[in-house]
Amino acid sequence: MAEERKVALESEDDIALADRLKAAYGNITRELRKLIVGQEDALEQVMLSLFVGGNSIVTGVPGLAKTLIVHCVAQVLDLKFARIQFTPDLMPSDITGTDLVQEDPQTGRRELVFMPGPIFNNIVLADEINRTPPKTQAALLEAMQEHRVTIQGRTYTLEEPFFVFATQNPIELEGTYPLPEAQLDRFMFNIIIDYLPEEDELEVVRRTTSVQDYHFENVVKGEDIVKFQTLVRKVPVSDAIMRYAVSLARTSRPGSDGAPDFVNKWVEYGASLRAAQYLVLGAKARAIMQGRYHVGYDDVQALARPVFRHRILTNFHAQSERVTSERIVAQLLESVSTPKSRM
Repeated sequence: MAEERKVALESEDDIALADRLKAAYGNITRELRKLIVGQEDALEQVMLSLFVGGNSIVTGVPGLAKTLIVHCVAQVLDLKFARIQFTPDLMPSDITGTDLVQEDPQTGRRELVFMPGPIFNNIVLADEINRTPPKTQAALLEAMQEHRVTIQGRTYTLEEPFFVFATQNPIELEGTYPLPEAQLDRFMFNIIIDYLPEEDELEVVRRTTSVQDYHFENVVKGEDIVKFQTLVRKVPVSDAIMRYAVSLARTSRPGSDGAPDFVNKWVEYGASLRAAQYLVLGAKARAIMQGRYHVGYDDVQALARPVFRHRILTNFHAQSERVTSERIVAQLLESVSTPKSRM
C-alpha cells in the first residue's frame, strides 16, 4: 500500500476539483436512479467514459435500457443529444451532414450551404451500429478519434464535450456487419448490460406500468465535464502500477515474451496499446470517483474486463471449446502478478 501512495495529487486546486468530481459522480448517479434500476457496473463505466473522454460500446439484448441510460445521462448533464438508428441503407452523409444548394431569396443567387448532421451534438447514440455497412461505420472514426469531421475538403470541429456511445444487439446476427477490429479498438469500454435480478426486474415493471413523474436536476454542466477530463490526466500513477497495466496488455498477445500457454492456444489477436492507455486513464478516474487521490492495482483490475473483452479476439480453438474473451481476461488477471504479490 505504501508504494501505491507514493504519488498523489498535490495542488490544492486539483484536490478541490477532484472532490467536485467525486460529488458530481454521486449527484449524477442519484439523478439517474430516478429512472434507472440496478446496472451498477454499467452506470459506473458510463461515468468513467464521461470523465475520461472516451467512447464506449453498450452491448445487451433488447429491452435492458441501453438507449435509456445514455439518453438520461445527456438529460442530467443538459447536453445536446442525438440518436442515430443505424440501418443497412444509412449513408455517411446521414451522420456527418452534407452541402445543400440553397437559393438566396433576395438575390436569387444559389450557393452551397452546409447542413450539419446528428454527429454535431455532445452525446451521440449510434443505435445498433453493427446493422450498417463498414463505409458508414467508418464515418464515425474521425469524429470519435479527432473530434472533428471533414466534408468536401472542409474540416468542422465538434463541440466539447463529445462522446459516442454505440449499442449492439448480440442475439440478432443476420443482416449485421461486425465492426472491424480497428474501429472496435477505438472504443474505451465494451459495457455489458445483462438481465436484472428478480427484485430489480419487479421494480422496473412496477415503475413502467404506473404513472411516471420525474424531473432531472442538471447537477453538472458540460464545461465541468471538460475540466474533469483534464484533471483525470493529471492524476499521477506509480511506475509499478503503470507497468502492471502494460504487462496485462502485452501478456494477452500470442507469441509475445511471457505469453502464457492459454493465450497462445486460444487468442488470435491480443489487446492493443490503446488497451493499456485506457486501463490507466480509467483507473485514474475510478480512483477520484471513489475519493482517492492515488491509483491502486485494484483500479486497474476492476476495469480489465470492459477494456479487454472487445480487444481480445479468439481463434478457432477457443471457439470450438466455447472459450470466451471474458474467460481469457479472468485467467490473465490470475497469471499476471502485481509487484506486491511477487514480494
